[in-house]
Amino acid sequence: MCELLAMSANVPTDIVFSFTGLAERGGVTGPHVDGWGITFYEGKGNRTFKDACPSSKSHIAELIKSYPIKSEIVISHIRQANRGCVSLVNTHPFSRELWGRYWTYVHNGQLTDYQTKFIVSRFQPVGETDSELAFCWILESVVNKFGEYEPDNMNEVFEYIGQLADEIRQLGVFNMLLSNGIDLMTYCTNNLCHITRRAPFGKATLIDTDVVIDFSQETTPNDVVTVIATRPLTNNENWVILQPGEWTLFRKGELIRR
Repeated sequence: MCELLAMSANVPTDIVFSFTGLAERGGVTGPHVDGWGITFYEGKGNRTFKDACPSSKSHIAELIKSYPIKSEIVISHIRQANRGCVSLVNTHPFSRELWGRYWTYVHNGQLTDYQTKFIVSRFQPVGETDSELAFCWILESVVNKFGEYEPDNMNEVFEYIGQLADEIRQLGVFNMLLSNGIDLMTYCTNNLCHITRRAPFGKATLIDTDVVIDFSQETTPNDVVTVIATRPLTNNENWVILQPGEWTLFRKGELIRR
């Protein structure tokens, strides 16, 4: 299985602390050695870094851990391959344009008997993974239902994606993170959790490496930051554990749909 990480914030925020913990799970404290990737949104644009080598040994990962790129939405993934070879083309996150925005997606889990269900034409996978094909099918289904232009009510779109995720979950484990650069959606089959940090901020200690941060020294009283992860990244905070079949939607750090 893979591990996921994401952030939604109301102000541009770096994810150095959380990513430092996640990267250790790519070969030091976890077996996820088959590549990693991360996407940072900046308005309608985004920047993505990927590497097919373990995150714990990647020079690009060292850059991410030392360079505080600030963003309101971040999505990251460390891979333990089960479908498709270890290669850059099979490394998450995956991204596609829809309605004039970049949609970004990562998946943790393994699906079976999915080829006959995921019939696509407009959105084609580039790699060989079940994850990317499922992403293409989700977007294809969304366009088939809502059309070529962005609807006024995006809540209906995410409600529909939740229904599609319920269908995919029948094929195996499907933990998902998805964003259009405005909203961040999570879907849980078995392992996903989140924490929302706001004033008064305190200290946090990573589980996977000896790093402590005092968020009160890094934030303002108005900051709201939510971090989503496969498993809790800190050992002195109360993480909310999502239930099977549960999905959430975050905007600017706040939970807006559940």
